[in-house]
Amino acid sequence: MPVRRLLRLVRRYWRVLVRGARRTAAPARRAWRRSLQARVITITLVASSLLVGGFGWFVADRSAKILLNRAQDEVEAQMRTKVDYAYHQLTVHRQVFDPKLPSTMRATVDHLADGNPAENGGAIVTLRAAEYPDLKPVSSTNFDTSQLITPELVKAVAGRGGEYQQIRTAEIAGVQTKFLVSGSPVPTSFGHVELYYLVPLTTEDRAANQIRTTVLVTGLTLVLLLGIVALLVTRLVVTPVRDAARTAQRLSAGLLDQRMKVSGEDELALLAASFNQMAANLQRQIVRLEEMSRLQRRFTSDVSHELRTPLTTVRMAADLIFTERDEFDPAVARSAELLQAELDRFESLLTDLLEISRFDAGFAALDAEHTDLVPIVQRVTERLTGLAERVGVTIELRLPDTPVIAEVDPRRVERILRNLVGNAAEHGEGKPVEVTLACDDAAVAVTVRDHGVGLKSGEERLVFNRFWRADPSRARQTGGTGLGLSISVEDARLHGGWLEAWGSPGAGAQFRLTLPVRSGDRLVAAPLPLIPRDRDPLLAGPTAAPEAGAEAPAPAPEDRAAAPAPALAARETAVPVAEAAGTPAPGASGTVAADPAEVIG
Repeated sequence: MPVRRLLRLVRRYWRVLVRGARRTAAPARRAWRRSLQARVITITLVASSLLVGGFGWFVADRSAKILLNRAQDEVEAQMRTKVDYAYHQLTVHRQVFDPKLPSTMRATVDHLADGNPAENGGAIVTLRAAEYPDLKPVSSTNFDTSQLITPELVKAVAGRGGEYQQIRTAEIAGVQTKFLVSGSPVPTSFGHVELYYLVPLTTEDRAANQIRTTVLVTGLTLVLLLGIVALLVTRLVVTPVRDAARTAQRLSAGLLDQRMKVSGEDELALLAASFNQMAANLQRQIVRLEEMSRLQRRFTSDVSHELRTPLTTVRMAADLIFTERDEFDPAVARSAELLQAELDRFESLLTDLLEISRFDAGFAALDAEHTDLVPIVQRVTERLTGLAERVGVTIELRLPDTPVIAEVDPRRVERILRNLVGNAAEHGEGKPVEVTLACDDAAVAVTVRDHGVGLKSGEERLVFNRFWRADPSRARQTGGTGLGLSISVEDARLHGGWLEAWGSPGAGAQFRLTLPVRSGDRLVAAPLPLIPRDRDPLLAGPTAAPEAGAEAPAPAPEDRAAAPAPALAARETAVPVAEAAGTPAPGASGTVAADPAEVIG
């Protein structure tokens, strides 16, 4: 248990340390991702530091080696002279036990010594006789040379013969001093003695340190200058690009008169001029399209209003003829019925056109009030019962037992549901239409499900466009004006809600209306899934009650599961169409919202 507890503590503190490091490094990561200038300068500084550092190390190392080689060459030359002098002084003694030999060795050492290293940094000369332990070593200083003349060096000089060198460090008068220790045998008449010449490398070390300092300062200065140059160069390039980005953002925000400053005749000036030309062309095109759209909206509104007067007159005459149709011939009576039906469609089309023109002009207003949606759904289904009976469709309601209160415009909600249920009945192919109502603390949703022909892949992008029909061959035999779903989209958007579609060929379609419980609230989830449970393997199961809730800003769990299974991926798509202003509508992954304001003839 103590080991496990210790491991848990280690893992916990490690996670805390990692999170703290990430939070500390977050500003640097953001600057790296968002600033091209910061990336260029950082890369330049890192690359130049590596190059300058490598070059400086090479120069300093080569300089130190050159100084050391020069010192070694000088010591070798001096060693030959000193060995020769020692040979002539010591060879006069035939026996090692000659009582004058120690004094001769002392005189030789004093003559060969360059000075006291403790006083003026001079070299040290030592004579030893490894073959004769009784013959005491003689040194030019009282300094203990045992830490400089190692047994390995003594063994090499006395045993193998020849001149050998090594570098050692010793403390003299409290200062760490580096020595070049050179040893060579001296042949005498009584045998071999060893001459050791210890030369301090203080001058060479000082010179090497000065070279390293100079290289370091020069390298840092060079890196700093390269950073400044990179800053200036990147500013010359990044500043126009940054200006172009700001100008593009202003253009996308609707400020069409924004332009870039053009200076010079280089590539950046050409970029700015081309950008300005593009912005001018876009401005002219947008202004032209806005004018055309304004004229189109005005034409639609004027025509709709102007047709009201003759339509009223024709309606009065048609009503009179329709009332007296029993007294006419059968053919004339049938014509009167057709005239009455087409006038109804014509009047409905004018009403829809007037409603669309109000949305386009921005005059549509929401008259929200606290309303129970259960009676609205029941009323819509009762009014469409006749249509459902004519096409052989039954409407099944799945309503909560308690009231569903939401702050909505009841007239617009009823119109949305009337369009959805009517379309489902007309395209239901004689199969039941299911209407489900559910709510949670933040949203209320209504789904309308049919089991008819469904929607082909890509049609869910067009189903909410004006005047679009899924089956052109039935375009003038069934259905309404082709504006019902477009108006429903605008009604849902006016509430700050969503209107979404899902469909699969042969499996029917499902439409979902989601509205906030409180007017003005932002939707983050829907209480009902968009894809029916019988068509989504991730949601299939015995659960009958609708699920609600999802973490913001992602859609509800059912919506996240709306991505079809592999077998249905090419055929089933959930497409969000209507959404709150400025708020992305939820839906299946990878779907595209259709523009309800686009008119398709």
